[in-house]
Amino acid sequence: MFDGGELRLVLLKLIGEGPRHGYDLIRAIEELTGGAYAPSPGVVYPTLTLLADMELIGEGESEGARKLYAITPAGEAHLAEHAEEVNALMARLEGLREMRERADHGPVRRAIGNLKAVLHARMGRGAGSDELPHDIAAILDEAARKIERL
Repeated sequence: MFDGGELRLVLLKLIGEGPRHGYDLIRAIEELTGGAYAPSPGVVYPTLTLLADMELIGEGESEGARKLYAITPAGEAHLAEHAEEVNALMARLEGLREMRERADHGPVRRAIGNLKAVLHARMGRGAGSDELPHDIAAILDEAARKIERL
């Protein structure tokens, strides 16, 4: 997804928004992409160590066993120097989220769920007439034909 320098900038940008720990950064990237991408801890934690070695971030107050990282003045300057690249990287993450949302078949899954619930409820009340199962099947067959023609 990113080369090392790009991930450093994304992490630095997120830390610049407020102190964060590693797991929070992973979740933040996952949220930015709508779940399309989440960097592994094996990539994030060494990158945080590198950012600390570069004195772009420092350890703030910890939350239990978790190290909380905060941006340093040098980190803020680094972000400012690379603002255009940072904006492009954040736009890439947003693009992933938008692409995932377009590919999401949520409305279809919702409609299928509604159909299952209605069928279960209606058939559970008793068949009524002998024609009811045939009437329901005819409606479903017609819907299938219409969907096939889309």
